[in-house]
Order: sequence, then structure tokens, then C-alpha cells
Amino acid sequence: MGIGGRFLKSVVKNDAMKVDPPEIYNPRVFFLALCSCFGGTLFGMDIGIIGGAISLPTFQSAFGFSDLGTDAAENANANLSANIVSVMQAGAFFGALLAYPIADKLGRKPGLLIAATLAFIGGLLQVVSFGHLEPLYVGRTVEGLGLGAATMLTPTYISENSPRAIRGMLVAIYQFMEVIGSMVAFWINYGVSLNVTGNAQWQVSLAMQCLPPVLLFISMLFLNESPRWLARTDRWERANAVLSGIRGLPEDHPYVQQEILEMHRQLEEEMASVNGGTGYGAILREMFTVPGNRRRAFLSMGLMCAQQWTGTNAINYYAPRIFASLGLSDNTISLLATGVYGVVRTIAVTCFLLFVADAAGRRWSLMCSGFAMFLCMFYLGFYVRFANISDDAPVQASGYVALVAVYLFAAAFQLGWGPVCWIYVSEIPTSRLRGLNVALSAATQWLFNFAVARATPVMLTTVGKGGFGTYFIYGSFSAVMIVGVWFLIPETKGISLERMDELFGVANFGDIEDIGAAGRHTKGGVDEVEEMKH
Repeated sequence: MGIGGRFLKSVVKNDAMKVDPPEIYNPRVFFLALCSCFGGTLFGMDIGIIGGAISLPTFQSAFGFSDLGTDAAENANANLSANIVSVMQAGAFFGALLAYPIADKLGRKPGLLIAATLAFIGGLLQVVSFGHLEPLYVGRTVEGLGLGAATMLTPTYISENSPRAIRGMLVAIYQFMEVIGSMVAFWINYGVSLNVTGNAQWQVSLAMQCLPPVLLFISMLFLNESPRWLARTDRWERANAVLSGIRGLPEDHPYVQQEILEMHRQLEEEMASVNGGTGYGAILREMFTVPGNRRRAFLSMGLMCAQQWTGTNAINYYAPRIFASLGLSDNTISLLATGVYGVVRTIAVTCFLLFVADAAGRRWSLMCSGFAMFLCMFYLGFYVRFANISDDAPVQASGYVALVAVYLFAAAFQLGWGPVCWIYVSEIPTSRLRGLNVALSAATQWLFNFAVARATPVMLTTVGKGGFGTYFIYGSFSAVMIVGVWFLIPETKGISLERMDELFGVANFGDIEDIGAAGRHTKGGVDEVEEMKH
């Protein structure tokens, strides 16, 4: 085993890592995850770019923001900001839903290529809007279609390609790349505020949104289709060849053959459960009439709803404004603080990837991060409520603690609720229902992302002095979510995708020998796969 394999064994603490062949932890599977996760970079780039771009005086002048001085002008600006930000989420909601039939019929790879194309066109339309709201709205909607599709397709694609022992780590790369995108975007906004003048300020920022879809499109041209999608469409020989390449093992290796066998048996069980139905009506009935599948669907959508009500995207989209409300009133300084915020998120999600994803498990990550976010949000609420914040007054010591609380909140989110939700919703469904489950979950995420983006600037203006009630609302949600996770979320660390039905009580795969033992005694499994293929 090479240095990389020894490092993985030292940080990934689950039983699957101990028994699976070391060859499956090869550079190709990490390359696949990194390249496909440019879809996450697109998400992060938009989150980071738009909040800073809106705060630029040149953007506000070009798009008709009112001069402040009255409550009416402040409310009008808050509503315009909310409209510009949230129209993208509306497009993403429909993009996530439309991605399911596209990925189901054409495959995961073509779906991601289409998503990248839409996102590029949308970003370009925003750049050439030249101060007109209509093309800006259209561009953000089209970009949202591509972004929503990518949020559904990327975690699905990675989970279907990943070895079980490091599936959490690989799917979490999606969150890592999203955070990288937002961090780069924050620093782009800070840079243009210092070095660029005129309309080029906001145009340069918005143009950078076009880079991730270009990288995603080019990368996907060199990647394989999902072996589990190939198997589900009855292309077994191709699925076997692709899986062999990803695992770094010969096609006739017992481990590869056993994994193919588990795919086949799971598909047989799924088809038997709905008497062979293959249409979308049969798939919907299977999802919502079979108790174990229904539970997984509602858990997935509930997690994505809860993820948004932590308030994380309220800070992501409106970070400059929030930092100003904490006493950093100078626009350049607030953009600098936003850039540091991006760095903190990146460090935290890197720690999650290396030390938490497949070691601590899903449940403890969610509960611990939820408790930390609850504490940070409540401190921010009390600070804004009782501190004497004004443009002329220096920042108080408690204000710097509030700034640290924002950074700690960001770190806590990246150590739990940020990456774990995407891991969970992409790993618990059956192969037949995975696309629909992730599509509904991503659409739910975007629906409540829209609600948060639309409501937050108004809440910061109206819910108490300085919007202090906003922080209490989001902090209370975090507290409730801890209890929900404790009672509702089962642990999935180290469990193969094909064995999730056992965990949720849908099917019994007890007669299938453990895939970890595939290298020791799977001759019968190999013969069965060969018989199935012919």
C-alpha cells in the first residue's frame, strides 16, 4: 500500500477500510470526484459573488438602488437585493427537478454537461445586462437551472462511483469545492473593490461565475458514466468494465464481481417490490408507498430544509451587510472580513474531509455542529440587541467576539450540516430511486434557500433593532435540529449502497456475503455474475 493508502487508513476509521482491497483507493476515484465537483464550485461562486457585487456602489448605481436616508429607501433596497439574489434559487428549484428525468434517461455524465452549458449561458447574460434588471433576472434564472441540476447530479454521480469506506469523504468534496468557490468569489469582490472602477467592477465579478461551468464541462468529457446507472439500464458488460477501471482491479477480480452481483440483486429486489413497474408512476409509488423508501425520502428532504434554516446562506449571501451590522461599516473592510470568512470555511471543510467524514460518522457530526451553531447565533443576537453600534463609533471588544462567532459558525457548519446532508441524501436511497430522491432533496434545498435569501434582508431590517431577532430565529432552528437528528437519523458510515435497504427495513440481503470478504471466498458470486451477464 502506498503513502496515500496508509494515510487514508490512519484517518478513516471504519470496518470497511480494514477489509477492502487497498487498490480501490487509487488516484482515479479522487480525480473523478474533484472534476465532477466543479458543479459545487459553481454553487459557491454564485453564493460568494452576488452578495459582494450587490454591495458595490457601481452595481447599486447601475441597477437603480435608492439613495439611503429614509426607511422607505432602505426597505426598497432590501427588496431589490432579495429579488436579485433569490431569482437564481427559483431557477435552481426547477433545475433540480428537471435534472432527474434527464439523468434517468441520458445518464449522469450528459446531465452534468447540460448543467454546465446552462450555467455558462446564465453567467454570460448577467455580464452583458448593462444595468438592465430584465436580462439580469433572466441570466440568474438560467444559471439557476444549471446550478440546480448540478446540485442533484454531482452528489449522485460521486456516490455511485465511490468505494464505501471513503464515500463520505468523496461526496464531501462537493462541499469542499463549493467552499473553495465562495472563498475565491469573496476575494474577487474584495480585489475589484480596490483595483477596478466603473461598471467593470461588478462585470468582472459576475464574469467569474462563467469559469466553473467551463471547467466542469471540459472535465466531464474525460470521465466515465456511473457504473450503477449503466447497470440499471442493463448495460452490464460496460458497467463491469467501468467499475473495474475505477477500482483499479481486473474485471474478473472477486471484489469487482461481488460489487456487480450486489447491484444485480438489489435491482432484482427493487423490481420485485413493484411487480416490475418501470414508469415514473411506478417509481413514485415505490418511493411513497413502501415505508422504508418513504422514510428515506422524507428524511432527505427534511435534512435539506433544516440545512437552510441554520442560517448559513443568510450569511453567505449577505455577509458584507451582516459584517456592517456588527460595526464594520466601511464597505472595503466588510468585504475583507467576508474574504477571511471564506478562508475559515475552507479550513473547516478540509478538516472535515480529512478527519471527520468517514471517521466520526453522520449523526455526531450533525449534532455537534448544530450545538455550536446554536451558541454562535444566540451570541450574535444578544450582541446586536444590546451593543451600541454606529458608523462613527469604534468596534467594541464584544464586536470582535461577534466577528469570531460568525467565523466559528462558518467552521461548525462545514464540520457537519454543510457536507453531511449531501452525503446522506445521495447514499441512503436504492439505485432505482437515487436520482429521484436526490432531485427532490436538492429541490427542497433550493426552495428553502430561496425562502432564506428572500426573507433575510427584510428580517435584518424589520425583526428588532438591527435585525437581532434574525439570529435568534436561526439559532433556535439549530437547537431543534439536534433533537431531530438524535431521534430520526440512523448512522450510515461504512455501509455499502446496496445494503441501505437492510438498514431501513425494505429488503433482506443477509444471504449476500460481505463485500469486504470478496477477496477471500467469492467464487460462487463470480459464477453467478457470469450467469447473469449471459
